[in-house]
Amino acid sequence: MDYNYPLRMDWSTDEMIAVTEFYTVIEKAYEEGVKRNDVLIAYEKFKKIVPSKAEEKTLFREFEQASGYKSYPIVKAASSGEEIIQGK
Repeated sequence: MDYNYPLRMDWSTDEMIAVTEFYTVIEKAYEEGVKRNDVLIAYEKFKKIVPSKAEEKTLFREFEQASGYKSYPIVKAASSGEEIIQGK
């Protein structure tokens, strides 16, 4: 990993950790696959910090530009009930 996660300086340390954990789950989905529940838990914590859909889309786009990984398809697959989530 040679990139920085998109974070906001007005977040608390705990909030930054939770958002970083969400990004880590997305990376893991692409690299080895993750369980649905892991995605849903990480996304739920993410949404408590980023309740705005517009801000979510901005962060997803920034993360994709930095990492090459798309967050939305992983969240959508988990929400749709897939048990093992593997990015494509």
